[in-house]
Amino acid sequence: MLENYGWSATLQQQFASHAAQGLVPARVLVQQRGHYEIVSAAGELTATLAGKFARDADEGAFPVAGDWVAVAAREGDATAIIRDVLPRHGVFVRRAAGPGAARMQVVAANVDVALLVAALNDFNVRRIERYLAAALESGAQPVIVLTKADMCDDVEALKAEVEAIAFGVPVHAVSAPTGDGLDALRAHLAPGKTAVLVGSSGAGKSTLVNAFAGSARMETRAISVDGQRGRHTTTHRELVLLPSGALILDTPGMRELGLWDAGAGLSAAFGDVEELMTQCKFHDCRHRTEPGCAVRAALEDGTLAAERWEAYGKLQRELAFEKGKNDPKARAETRKVWLRRHKDYRAKKKFEEGGE
Repeated sequence: MLENYGWSATLQQQFASHAAQGLVPARVLVQQRGHYEIVSAAGELTATLAGKFARDADEGAFPVAGDWVAVAAREGDATAIIRDVLPRHGVFVRRAAGPGAARMQVVAANVDVALLVAALNDFNVRRIERYLAAALESGAQPVIVLTKADMCDDVEALKAEVEAIAFGVPVHAVSAPTGDGLDALRAHLAPGKTAVLVGSSGAGKSTLVNAFAGSARMETRAISVDGQRGRHTTTHRELVLLPSGALILDTPGMRELGLWDAGAGLSAAFGDVEELMTQCKFHDCRHRTEPGCAVRAALEDGTLAAERWEAYGKLQRELAFEKGKNDPKARAETRKVWLRRHKDYRAKKKFEEGGE
């Protein structure tokens, strides 16, 4: 049973100390409002958190769908107590949604492939850049999935636009109702490996799960009256074992994906921009009016789109802001930068006014 859900010799070694305490391994299938459904060698169980674990766990350490956990199972009862969470890999995180939120939210754990789902009838390449940065930070292999190809008249052009910012990351245009593109996408789903579906509300994630499962495993809804955007259906995270032996984790649609500690992922997603920055004449170039600025030259000759440069700056500022809220030293450095910019702006205005 556990091997079907990705149990391995490495996990067996990591679990040795828990086994010595009489605990058994299990994987979290569903996490919803403090309620957990898990699968162990004995089958599926309902679980709750041990009181001590719930009190002492650090931020982001509570179990999520995809986690491997150490549990105390109750004989003769289909319930268990979660005592600990095993070390994770392939962790997809975001900044928790909501005004003033400054905490990490783990979306999925122990994922090998991140399927970044975007609907072609609600196309936004800047949003895809954001998801790509988060996926590259997670350590999972990103795959961009453009859904609802049957509702788009310009599929190849939009796919080409995504490929231009994907830099080798696979991009698939698919239609679940017609089946177009699904076989190529299935090639990324290997037996015993876990894929997570992430994307905006109504992008068609649950429809993809149903297509792969060959049955209506997840509830879906038709598109809205205007024929353009889907409506959000999934309300919890669920790990599904597919007939092929692959595992797929559906997640609720995100109205926003706030990046969290994703500096490396952002650098990877915008490798072309950061490569240009290394070619500037001055190492501390601010890419404004400095001579020999490779970024400005690329913007002027069109090899770097202004929208992509602006998106990079926006995401960098977002990460710096979040880091500053949680790190007094970083907050002080950010304040120095803004004070210097304000001083430069005032000096420029004074010079311009003096020249009139």
